[in-house]
Amino acid sequence: MVIIGIFQKKVMIFSELVSDLQSELKKDIAQIRFLLNKNPAMAYTRIVEIGKEVGKKYNIKLIVNFPKQGRIEEFENYGKRDLSLIIDYDRKRFPIDREIIKQKAIELLGDVKTEDAYMYENKEGVRVFTDNWKIDILPHSVHIWTYFDDKVTAFCNWLMENVYEMKKE
Repeated sequence: MVIIGIFQKKVMIFSELVSDLQSELKKDIAQIRFLLNKNPAMAYTRIVEIGKEVGKKYNIKLIVNFPKQGRIEEFENYGKRDLSLIIDYDRKRFPIDREIIKQKAIELLGDVKTEDAYMYENKEGVRVFTDNWKIDILPHSVHIWTYFDDKVTAFCNWLMENVYEMKKE
């Protein structure tokens, strides 16, 4: 929390990050569309570069993913789904209990399933999922394989503050 006078303001790092990403991608959309027609690999490279540039501002490695064929042509959804945020490669454990993450997922996302994931070599993780999408939460990163509606955004804001301990200065 950032204290402003006597009021507390919730910092929403994820919301800010995706808004910034969407804005930067929109600035280059004409070039990206042109490259998609001429050289799709170059278009993808440009999208990845923009993600990296935006991520640097937040000290995050930000990766824009296109997990299914054809999604790269869906320009209106750039920065609105399928992102990986690598926060700290060295972190192996969560700063809070996994059960708290699972409970918060159910509280904020509603009808979702949760499970422990990636539980090997002294590592831990949580998967939150439905039949249609998933969010993989690891101590060092979060991989969001869905569209960022209000509920997903609220949950990711909560993760950034409480799991990744990211606070806006």
